[in-house]
Amino acid sequence: MKTGFIGLGAMGAPMALNLHKAGKLKLAWNRTFERVSQFAKANGIALAKDPITLARECELIFISVSRDEDLLEVIERVLPGLAEGKVVVDTSTVSIETARQVAKRLAKVGVAFLDAPLSGGVEGARQGTLTMMVGGDEAVLARVRPVLEVVAGRITHLGQVGNGQGAKAVNQVMAAGILQGVTESLAFGQAMGLPMDKVIEALASGAAGNWFLSNRGPSMLKQEFTPGFKIALHHKDLTICKRMAETLAAQLPIVEMTLIHYNRLMDAGFGDEDISALFRQKQWMLEQGQR
Repeated sequence: MKTGFIGLGAMGAPMALNLHKAGKLKLAWNRTFERVSQFAKANGIALAKDPITLARECELIFISVSRDEDLLEVIERVLPGLAEGKVVVDTSTVSIETARQVAKRLAKVGVAFLDAPLSGGVEGARQGTLTMMVGGDEAVLARVRPVLEVVAGRITHLGQVGNGQGAKAVNQVMAAGILQGVTESLAFGQAMGLPMDKVIEALASGAAGNWFLSNRGPSMLKQEFTPGFKIALHHKDLTICKRMAETLAAQLPIVEMTLIHYNRLMDAGFGDEDISALFRQKQWMLEQGQR
């Protein structure tokens, strides 16, 4: 299946590279050509001159962008090159409403759409071990699954279009809770003067052990916050979650608290750091309480 990839950012570039190495990638395209030309040349990836060309020459098109408006823009730009029977797989994190809007738009020209947001971060994208949450026609998923398996270690079908984004929203709320717990706990232990490297070692295999503690705890203690997953992007995702909750007349206290903390960090210039930089906020709060 001739495959194209649109959006060679932090997640898209390693995914496209894995597809290329597997012999699946025909063309790639990025809205800012200059940012990816060197990467593409160094890795032998062919770049399309425009999204229409990519859409015409590929049967399966991946999209990986940051925001709802970016996805809608890309869809409008590829539409003239699409034809009946092709499949678009969006791995971005957007709202359920946007996913369903895109599906309806593509259905008018006979193109199938899967919303397939991801979990696993940049590490998972590089290793091809991402978790993919898919909404859309199950038969379409079965047809493209061999290609999706190049970038994802676990692929779960969740029903109709939009359900993938719903599951991703659940994931992002859960991630916020884990992030809050780990960063606050480690800052608390540090304030008590504990040997925190040994604390992490002790807790990692116990009831409180989790991926974030083991993989981000040591770097947090060193004040290293290289993405990873940027604060500004998780802020965007949690804002989507907050809007979803509002449609249910529900409240998400963890989301509300995390957005407040992220706003403070972004105002201080840390929006492009990994979400583990929430540790900074927890340290500030404990320091203020000790004064």
